Amino acid sequence: MQFKDLQLNKHILKAISAKGYETPTAVQTQTIPLVLAKKDIIASAQTGTGKTAAFALPILQLLFDKQDASKKGKKIRALVVSPTRELALQIEENFTDYSKFTNLRSTVIFGGTSIEPQKDILKKGVDILIATPGRLLDLHKQDCINLDYIEMLVLDEADLMLDMGFIDDVKKIERICPKSKQILLFSATMPQKVVELANSILNNPETVNVTPKQSTAQGVNQKLYYVGKNKKMELCLHLLRNTIKGDILIFRRTKFGVEKLENMLKKNGYNVDSIHGDKTQKGREDALNSFKDKKVNILIATDVASRGIDISNLDAVINFDIPNVPETYVHRIGRTGRAGNIGASFSFCAADEKTYIKTIEELINDTIPVETEHPYPLDPKAKPEVYIKKGSSNKKNRKSAGSKKNKKRWY
Repeated sequence: MQFKDLQLNKHILKAISAKGYETPTAVQTQTIPLVLAKKDIIASAQTGTGKTAAFALPILQLLFDKQDASKKGKKIRALVVSPTRELALQIEENFTDYSKFTNLRSTVIFGGTSIEPQKDILKKGVDILIATPGRLLDLHKQDCINLDYIEMLVLDEADLMLDMGFIDDVKKIERICPKSKQILLFSATMPQKVVELANSILNNPETVNVTPKQSTAQGVNQKLYYVGKNKKMELCLHLLRNTIKGDILIFRRTKFGVEKLENMLKKNGYNVDSIHGDKTQKGREDALNSFKDKKVNILIATDVASRGIDISNLDAVINFDIPNVPETYVHRIGRTGRAGNIGASFSFCAADEKTYIKTIEELINDTIPVETEHPYPLDPKAKPEVYIKKGSSNKKNRKSAGSKKNKKRWY
């Protein structure tokens, strides 16, 4: 199937062609006709399957006929709610690219940055708004956003949105919008709470499922390294010097871990930047842009960056720390091997992380190949170190000799 077979107009097809896309992905083929038919949709799709275009293209098509309103007269008619600032920015980039040959205007709003410029843009009028939940509700409370004309509401990465505690915000946003709107819900996984949300707000939805159950992204060569926790830094350096080349995304569990690894790699001459929660919004954007613009070839991140960041031609992902949630592993390695490209993932497992590997392999219904040829091997049978806090040598409820000696007695 070609994009022209999906009933998209010539202006949108021209923009798609300018991006270099020729044939739609599975999620696009299934979703676009349903959106154009104005059906509510609940779609399950992995990262890297092209789901942003699956809702962006038909939204632009549906809004195209009403695009000639004067700029000041523009009303927000499509709202996309996104869990993170990075994902919201990525969606906005896509809308800008696909609408370049139309008069449709879009903008993005998110927290962690000045609210005044966002108010100014909204006053000028836009057709499509991409927003994170907190900032959207803040601006609505200040009467800076009118959602009375919303025709289409998109909830993207719904499972992550609920994991981040946005369930009440999402429900409130849905209630603020007109009852007659079309709702498109996209989620990488479909836990029960996402299904319950969909059942409560969607109207006779069509289901789109292009995610093979319990499957990792295709086109990713996975490798597992058993290594002592105190040798992970050395292993990382060894692989960067001898095995892993190109543009690399490294995941660590904590902000402290990100900074420690970043400092070590910089001292060894590598071009590195990082994204984590303690960085300002501008700092995070600068780091991501440096990576995209090839100013640095290694980006270290906490899981805030594991979803929604569309970095083309990413060569490898390193799981420096194994995630304790198995779905997170799938999302992390889904950053590479996208859109038909071949990628690689390298996972460093210490003894106390072996149980995480077991649950990951149960989820993906596969065994991750173990690489034994490296300088810092850990016996796969090694048991995690157990730290036993040394207690007092005194019997319970008995004072030590020193305590008795220092005690001033009244008698």
